[in-house]
Amino acid sequence: MPKAPPDKQVETTLMSDDKIEQIIGKHQGKPGSLIHVLMEIQHQNRWLPRDVLRAVSEALDVPFSRVMQIATVYKTFSLTPKGRHEVHVCTGMSCHLRGAAQLLDAVQSLIGIKPGETDAEARFSLEIGSCLGSCSLGPEIIVDGKHHGRMTPDKAEDMLKLYR
Repeated sequence: MPKAPPDKQVETTLMSDDKIEQIIGKHQGKPGSLIHVLMEIQHQNRWLPRDVLRAVSEALDVPFSRVMQIATVYKTFSLTPKGRHEVHVCTGMSCHLRGAAQLLDAVQSLIGIKPGETDAEARFSLEIGSCLGSCSLGPEIIVDGKHHGRMTPDKAEDMLKLYR
C-alpha cells in the first residue's frame, strides 16, 4: 500500500464535495455506472476515500460491499492517496537483465520513496511491475502512462526532473 515515509504525512487534499456530487449526480440511480463513476473520481482525485465510496453506494443504490469489491479488485483504483505522477519501473526478466535493479535504486533515491509508497508532497507514487509490455525497450519506466525505454540511472534523473 502506498504510504509516506514514517516521519512525513502524505498530502491528501480531496477534490471538492461539489465536484464529487456533480460526478455522482450525473449517474444517480444508475447502478450500472458504478465503474465509470469510480474511474472518474479516481482520475480527478487520484484515490478513492472511504466516505466517497459510501456516497457513491448510496447515490447509485449499490450495496457498499459491492462498491468496495470493485474498488479493491481492479488495480486501477486506489484506496490510499497517490502522487500526481505515478512512476512504474519494470522489474521483469528482460529489464532485470538490462539493469532494472540499478535503475530502481536510482529512482528510489531520486524521489525518496520505495515501491508502494507516495511521497509526503503527493508528487510521486512508485510501483514496480514484473512486465510492462515493452521488453525490447528495457529497462523501462512508465510515468503517467508514458513509456520511457532504454533507461539508465542518469537518463532517469534527467527524465524525472521534467515531472517535478
